Amino acid sequence: MVNHTNNGFKRVWFITGASRGLGALIAQAALADGNAVVATGRNAAAIAERLGQSPALLPVALDVTNEAQAKAAVQAAVERFGRIDVLVNNAGFGLLGAIEESSDADVRRMYDTNVFGLLNITRAVLPVMRAQQAGHVINMSSIGGYRSVAGFGAYCSTKFAVEGLTEALHAELKPLGIHATVVEPGYFRTDFLDASSLVVARNVIADYDETSGNVRRLATSLNHNQPGNPEKLAAAMVELADAQTPPLRLALGTDTLKAIAEKNAYVTQETETWKALSASTDFSV
Repeated sequence: MVNHTNNGFKRVWFITGASRGLGALIAQAALADGNAVVATGRNAAAIAERLGQSPALLPVALDVTNEAQAKAAVQAAVERFGRIDVLVNNAGFGLLGAIEESSDADVRRMYDTNVFGLLNITRAVLPVMRAQQAGHVINMSSIGGYRSVAGFGAYCSTKFAVEGLTEALHAELKPLGIHATVVEPGYFRTDFLDASSLVVARNVIADYDETSGNVRRLATSLNHNQPGNPEKLAAAMVELADAQTPPLRLALGTDTLKAIAEKNAYVTQETETWKALSASTDFSV
């Protein structure tokens, strides 16, 4: 369903982490589709330089870990465009290393952005959507939000949190006319595996060389050779926003589809193997 806003734009998008990577491409696709975009990031000047000048674009400096900045950014969006129709919680970064190798400081900083930052923005935007009785919250997860792997355990745990939050939002917001979707991209050809988006654990433990160590080496060879086309992902996000009945989950990339199928098969097999013990814990009737 198309929501033509009072100011002539198709919809008003609010996108975090929009200065580069997928966030910038999603912003470009939304602008090209006739939407207004509030593009946020730590450096508003970098956003304006990347996306250009347009009456449809409002670059806003925003650190998602700062709740006061989140509220101010939402207020600026409403003052400029009058509403917020689509929220894309895209800001985040990764951490590569075995669980034991991952430092407390690195893990906490990642949770502050990937989970608590997402919550800051969502809590700031939802009063606007509730007043409208309309809107769509889109949370960017990952192939690692559906299944975890050695070497990315701490990062995947943040995306597992995003999945759980979105499932609850889907149930809580549906009666209010607001949609919630978690998007699960696979490996797309962006700078995610660069140092700008990925922290590599400094503590290397030899015992994990065959597991997380192997993943470190694979990440280096995969960087900028990922199978996913980021421009096609951005186009898919616009199509998602246009959907009358958007899904709770949207997997993007054949690698994510394969990972989901493999995990579902594994869970089904394991559940069947242990079903008798699982069922034995109820009170006897």
